[in-house]
Amino acid sequence: MLIIGLAGGTGCGKTTVVNQIINELPDDEVGVISQDSYYQDTSHLSYEERTKINFDHPRAIDFDLLGKHLMALKNGESVEQPVYSFVKHNRTKDTILTHPRKVMIVEGILILTHPEIRDMFDIKIFVHADSDERLIRRLKRDISERGRDIDEVLNRYQTTLKPMHQQFIEPTKEYADIIIPNNKYNTVAVNIVRTIINERLL
Repeated sequence: MLIIGLAGGTGCGKTTVVNQIINELPDDEVGVISQDSYYQDTSHLSYEERTKINFDHPRAIDFDLLGKHLMALKNGESVEQPVYSFVKHNRTKDTILTHPRKVMIVEGILILTHPEIRDMFDIKIFVHADSDERLIRRLKRDISERGRDIDEVLNRYQTTLKPMHQQFIEPTKEYADIIIPNNKYNTVAVNIVRTIINERLL
């Protein structure tokens, strides 16, 4: 099994890059795991308390569970991937049955911050995008998909997202094998990744 870690700041276009990579690969040979599914279970907290959590800090992620699931997949076992609700700021009771594939792509802003998880990746990719571009994408997404209002998103960006990006996410660039600038459709970088995957699938 080939495990690819794909990181980058919020709104950098990770999902777009993942889709570009898997677009021309057989469905049954590639699986995707989202770091967002592995936010810590916060059922013991009230909704008000949950809204105050810093979700852009590495401790917000249940890396232990993610590590166990990656090991299980590597050993050919299926796992129950959690489902997270951004509206409720908590895991739901649902899970997604995730089967092992020849290629597993793990994507998320903080996945390269954790040494043990980082060591499990055969290829580490960092998607880079201009900070203004990321803010615009984040605004659009949080307002349309996650029920946030503009003041809430801007306040969170200034007080949490930006400082956390500078402290935790940007420094993980140094661990990347490939950095993809995502200010345009980066065909060359995506094709290189796809070529590596195809060689592994043969």
